[in-house]
Amino acid sequence: MTEWFRLARSGPIVRRALSYAIGVGSLLIVINHGDAILRGDVSIARLWRMALTVTVPYCVSTASSVSAMRERNRLHQPPTV
Repeated sequence: MTEWFRLARSGPIVRRALSYAIGVGSLLIVINHGDAILRGDVSIARLWRMALTVTVPYCVSTASSVSAMRERNRLHQPPTV
């Protein structure tokens, strides 16, 4: 588990996850909350949901990247005898 968190905090993974979170999260906010934003109906509860909407793609990207790196590392390790 320590290795997982070390990889998750690495610069390339954080940068990639942030870019996906901003791109995908913004699109999802427009789809799910765009009408409310245009009406000016932005409550604290809605802001909280918008923040979660951006957090989900960040977590998915991070988990996927860490899993891919761990799998790559596992495949490139010499077999143990």
